[in-house]
Amino acid sequence: MVLNFMGHSYESKCPPVNVIYLDYHATTPVDRRVAEKVLSCMTDCFGNASSTDHARGDRARAAIDHAKHQIASLIQCQPQEIIFTSGATESLNLAIQGTVIRRERHRQPTRIAISSVEHKAVLDLCQTLHHQGRIQLRLIPVDDRANLDLQVLETYCQEGLDLLGIMAANNEVGTIYPLETLGEMAQHYQIPFLCDASQAVGKIPLKFQDWNLSLLAFSGHKLYAPQGIGVLIKSRDYPLDPLLYGGGHQQGLRSGTLNLPGIVGLGEACALRQQEMAIDEPRIAQQRNTLQAQLQQAFPDLVVNGNPDNRLAGNLHCSLGGIPNSAVTARLYDRLAISSGSACSSGTIAQSHVLRAMGLPDETIEGALRIGLGKFTTDEEVQAAAHLLIDTLKVLQTLLA
Repeated sequence: MVLNFMGHSYESKCPPVNVIYLDYHATTPVDRRVAEKVLSCMTDCFGNASSTDHARGDRARAAIDHAKHQIASLIQCQPQEIIFTSGATESLNLAIQGTVIRRERHRQPTRIAISSVEHKAVLDLCQTLHHQGRIQLRLIPVDDRANLDLQVLETYCQEGLDLLGIMAANNEVGTIYPLETLGEMAQHYQIPFLCDASQAVGKIPLKFQDWNLSLLAFSGHKLYAPQGIGVLIKSRDYPLDPLLYGGGHQQGLRSGTLNLPGIVGLGEACALRQQEMAIDEPRIAQQRNTLQAQLQQAFPDLVVNGNPDNRLAGNLHCSLGGIPNSAVTARLYDRLAISSGSACSSGTIAQSHVLRAMGLPDETIEGALRIGLGKFTTDEEVQAAAHLLIDTLKVLQTLLA
């Protein structure tokens, strides 16, 4: 297929346009308004923000400063608290490992508590550091809706912690966590608070300063910006050691030439989400509810996982007992893009650690489907997806009976 974009023709290698995309938790399409800014930075307004000897470098620096203000306005932080990275995984590693390395330099132990349903970028890193004997790790349990056990969390806080890490919203079942309450608890016990906000930025309000957060990480590709750009927001009084050396960029915390197109794209995406989030998210939630209602009407025993009263607008995580999710996704491979779990674990044979931590039955876990709607999902796509899912599930029910 030959496509034309801003006067340039190229051959698309993408799947045919009749594939309905409902995997917005894995990644989002880049908003075309964002893409225009990115392309301009790559071709016309390019420059190295560290080049201070000519106007092009200064213009690049000004563009980055502008993007910082756009991001800070959405997250409610200070522009100087923003550190650009390649994505949330790097940001989380910088936050956690940077904390541990600094404390090790001062011969201080590090006690960290995280929820049992954190993203693998947090969970695997903390478990590795724990097995290496570099940290003491505490896991906070959740209930069958992925809600935190706040009593256990407070017990850990009372015993003493050097870092608390809780995500803003779960990347599989969509459960939203009470950051403001958690921030108050962390402040009361004088514990630094790290939040993985990858699934939440641009979807729900976030208040970095007001909620007593010390560190916050997210990726651009979850909110209609390009892949390969992320942010770590670090409060000015939080001590952190770098992971990368060479040039001393970004306050010495993340060396390397700044990704100007990615940064400008992320800034524009944040500005657009601030303008449009309050309009988009209720509409997305209504589409999600419509799809869920049609599936439940066709299959009364369909199980909706997570907290149906407190979840991301675009999240529908469900299971139909006796039908393996792999069979569903295989049959819909070239017609409907949904997932059987987190994209970070795609291709692995292990069951979802999130659903296991929730204590769900094996049959529910093995049949779990993650459906993610987003800004560009149309009502027509929702109806078509409902028909595809219902028809596929009925065929599989017959075959597996």
